[in-house]
Amino acid sequence: MDQENSLGDLFKKYPFDPQLLDEVYGKDKSVRNHYQQVHQYLSQISLKDFKDLIEYATSASFDQGITFNVYSDKDQGVERIFPFDLFPRLIPNKEWETIERGIIQRGKALNLFLQDLYNDKKILKDKVVPKELIYSSKHYCKHVHDFYPNKDIFVHVSGTDLIKHSDGKFYVLEDNLRCPSGVSYVLSNRIATKKTLPNLFFKSDVQPVVDYPEILSEVLTSVAPHGVDDPVCVLLTPGMYNSAYYEHSFLALQMGVQLVEGRDLFVENNFVYMKTIYGPKKVDVIYRRVDDDFLDPMVFRKDSLLGVPGLISAYREGNVSLANAIGTGVADDKAVYTYVPDIIKYYLGEDPILNNVHTYRCEKDEDLAYVLDNIENLVVKPVDESGGYGIFIGNISSKDEISRFKEVIKSERRKYIAQPIMSLSVHSTYIEDTNLFEPRHIDLRTFSLTGDDIEYVCKGGLTRVALRKGNLIVNSSQGGGSKDTWVYQD
Repeated sequence: MDQENSLGDLFKKYPFDPQLLDEVYGKDKSVRNHYQQVHQYLSQISLKDFKDLIEYATSASFDQGITFNVYSDKDQGVERIFPFDLFPRLIPNKEWETIERGIIQRGKALNLFLQDLYNDKKILKDKVVPKELIYSSKHYCKHVHDFYPNKDIFVHVSGTDLIKHSDGKFYVLEDNLRCPSGVSYVLSNRIATKKTLPNLFFKSDVQPVVDYPEILSEVLTSVAPHGVDDPVCVLLTPGMYNSAYYEHSFLALQMGVQLVEGRDLFVENNFVYMKTIYGPKKVDVIYRRVDDDFLDPMVFRKDSLLGVPGLISAYREGNVSLANAIGTGVADDKAVYTYVPDIIKYYLGEDPILNNVHTYRCEKDEDLAYVLDNIENLVVKPVDESGGYGIFIGNISSKDEISRFKEVIKSERRKYIAQPIMSLSVHSTYIEDTNLFEPRHIDLRTFSLTGDDIEYVCKGGLTRVALRKGNLIVNSSQGGGSKDTWVYQD
């Protein structure tokens, strides 16, 4: 091996920035203890071999159809390979245990919140959360008033986004409770790591993630309608043009359930049936990856061709279960997010294990004044968007852009929240354009499942990487990449 071209040489050229929290290197640029083995192993690989491994991983992704649609990327086309960096992100088990307890705590509280919100409304009557905030949420759903889903569970699948700040603590950036995506890339990244770095992976004590589809299947089965012992479960997709279609097909295949579109289902006498070559087959549980607005044209958008007419009526009769329940989006409204610590205390009587990022609600006069005066130091987000769309970052915007965006905020105050520009941790990432490892900002999307007597957090998650230097937006829909996330056993 040509030592001049080893990754060890590249690591020596790493542009370490002491102002940032680097997950691989400590303040003196020494390799952190839990990275020693991986760093040493990678250091022995030649750059040529490493590039071959990257090419192999990319080809394997292409062959498996592991793609992602970037709606805004007109130059690159709609569909692209999801970039994957071979240097894994490592999390010690002790650190992970805190994350896991915090996510389970959050999930319990949000489920109780949704049960209460659509029924007794105690939390509104006690003025812990303002009723005006709830009733003005785009995702508040009047069609689940006075309704409990089967087994009283609203959120079966949750994606909680975390960042690690410069103080070394994890913070919840946002909750994703409607149709959180990305878990297929967790599983695909792990497969790619095992194939490209088998000697390193199998001698490392890493927690498995492969059980996610099996647990998801158990969750779906556990919330079947009363009296159904052997439920038929399906995954409902908007179709092949959806940005997460690969994930839909992947999960359906892994769970051994049918992948269906709205046109494959119909409702008769308040029961849902699937069209098959053997005739109609009753469906009991639908893991829907279609947003509320498109689920049933008789209730929501009348022009939707993605849903199933009559589905909500069958749902309210208890003849079919939906995962997640409709109306869950009100709990991941980014303005409601500001109340999650209060929600945890109200229902569980506990302090939050994971903290929120401090958030300003532009609807409040005091908060709006602060945001307008300090927008250069803030990230402003629409409360009802996902995928990184609509985000405004003050310190990289021109004076004209700031001026125009202030007017946008003032015209729709309920729609925007603002947060301090957090110093997201960085991770050494191979950059093809420079042939160097460079620090890139990362976050972590975790995936948790809730069923009847089932609480599960996938022991890994999707580490998303902002591939552009200095960029803080890590979303894959904005051109970000990913890393395999290793949670150690000990």
